[in-house]
Amino acid sequence: MKRCTLFAVSALIAVVLAQTAGTSLSAQSETTVDNHLVVHEWGTFTSIAGQQGVSVEWRPLAGASDLPSFVYDSAGAGSGRGLRSGHTCQKCNYEALVRMETPVLYFYTDRETSVSVRVDFPKGKITEWYPSARLVRTTTSDGSIDWGRFTIVPGAEPKLPVEQRESHYYPARETDAAPLRVCGGKTTEFEKFLFYRGVGNFDLPVSVTLDGDKILMNNRGGGTIRSVVLFENRRGKMGYSIHDLQSGQVSVERPELDQSIDALQQDLERTLIRQGLYEKEARAMLKTWRDSWFEEGMRLFYILPRALTDSVLPLSIEPRPSDLVRVLMGRTEIITPEMEAAVALQVTRLADSSAEVRKEALKTIRAYGRFSEPVLRRIREKTDDQETRSQIDKLLKKV
Repeated sequence: MKRCTLFAVSALIAVVLAQTAGTSLSAQSETTVDNHLVVHEWGTFTSIAGQQGVSVEWRPLAGASDLPSFVYDSAGAGSGRGLRSGHTCQKCNYEALVRMETPVLYFYTDRETSVSVRVDFPKGKITEWYPSARLVRTTTSDGSIDWGRFTIVPGAEPKLPVEQRESHYYPARETDAAPLRVCGGKTTEFEKFLFYRGVGNFDLPVSVTLDGDKILMNNRGGGTIRSVVLFENRRGKMGYSIHDLQSGQVSVERPELDQSIDALQQDLERTLIRQGLYEKEARAMLKTWRDSWFEEGMRLFYILPRALTDSVLPLSIEPRPSDLVRVLMGRTEIITPEMEAAVALQVTRLADSSAEVRKEALKTIRAYGRFSEPVLRRIREKTDDQETRSQIDKLLKKV
């Protein structure tokens, strides 16, 4: 492998924290087009529907990280270290409407190519990324990440970083994308994609409300959103339905719980491919999120309109690719009465005289992961029982 050029080595990681006053950054100017370069991106925006359908604020980064330790984050990046740079999780207390999960950018070309890439997040904060970036602005409402210059090296077979611990991160490598060589301040890093995550506060185009056995979906955008998937997993029994959502509100039934994950996965794969992803990319996306998308609960999936993606996440690539595909999936979690009832029951058990019962109740509540806090808040809003409210208040300090 060629060594990094002096220019690339000099582009050290620079992190501009929220307290720093940032200068305005210009939009992408007119650039040349590389007819040999193709770039594809996929990712997910996750939100939680409130009682009135609008997204609720939550702590989307609470809980254990599902990323390898070599990934950089906003807490440890100042010293150039990865996720395990410290013992505290500064980002876990971020409250936001949306979690931007695992956008990855793939690059395809038949020749070694020098490229620069920058992503702006006007209404969000960049929280994790890999490989190392030249500049990361982690302000609470105007984030961005700039990898500067790096090199696409098709045909290379570099040793990619890996750890023994399982992670959502690795399946994204299972594509034909060309490896990337990124020169950081101290090391040269190789990866099959550019990876980043964040949290944001912006409105997604679809709101959803559960009304008994009816699901009210409201398309607040101007055009039709096709292949909207309503999915439910209740105690291991699953079902889904697919709808084209016109502008305005539509009411649909909860799906019959008599279908399989394999059938849904095939339908989602076809949808992703129709949006422009390659087959291996679609499969990599589904493999990355299979255990999360199809876990216990009810949720909505849909592809964000491209215009909205470009508005929420302006992307600048120099030189410009001849083809740029961006497929961002909206995912909305719906808190069901069954979920509320199950968690409420465990809250009452926290006052049990048996330490074993209390321990098991807490374990069951935490099994809902990052969604346990919104459920607990919903229960607290509905109950007048002071003991229940007190138990939930104690839990919310621990969750």
